[in-house]
Amino acid sequence: MRPVHNSLHDEVATLLRDQIFDGDLPPGTFIDEAVLCTNLKISRTPLREALKVLAAEGLVRHEPRRGSFVNQITEQDMDEIFPVIALLEGRCAFEAARNASDADIAALDALHTRLQEHARAKRIKDYYATNYTIHEAIITLANNRWLAQAIADLRKILKLARQQQLYAPGRLEQSLGEHLAIYAALRKRDAEGADAAMREHITRQREALRALAREQKSRLLA
Repeated sequence: MRPVHNSLHDEVATLLRDQIFDGDLPPGTFIDEAVLCTNLKISRTPLREALKVLAAEGLVRHEPRRGSFVNQITEQDMDEIFPVIALLEGRCAFEAARNASDADIAALDALHTRLQEHARAKRIKDYYATNYTIHEAIITLANNRWLAQAIADLRKILKLARQQQLYAPGRLEQSLGEHLAIYAALRKRDAEGADAAMREHITRQREALRALAREQKSRLLA
């Protein structure tokens, strides 16, 4: 058994968080503590501390007498969170446009080239990973730690569903067009345009998820 130390529960939390975001632990999955302890060769103490961390982030919920489950983000959750994160990420794009150097723009250009390659090849997971890197780069360019912290907290919840929107018909191409519009505004140092383009991009993500939910409901009723 591995020795319990201060960072062990953080390591376990990171491992479980990655499994949740990668889809290895889908929403609604029961987290079997006994199996995890055996597989990870740890005691229940660091695992339960890790689960507390994930519960605080909104990724896991604990039900009395039943145990822990991967959280399921609801339609109401998304309706409430997406408008907030659209405003926050829009403001990041606004500040990034004012702060970006020529070298920063060149780095974004390379990322958008990669994004276009993934879109053409329909590599959705690779597209999402590059998309995420671009959003992170814009947040970094904004250089506002309060914005970054608020966005990070909300993105942990939205990541439970956000990648799914790229599977909506036509969404991959639409998303690429939105990203190119954001990049064009950043390249021109158009802060207002970057803000508006980012807010539009986030809003369209919510619309795509809503369309997917309607489609899934129709299939169940068919």
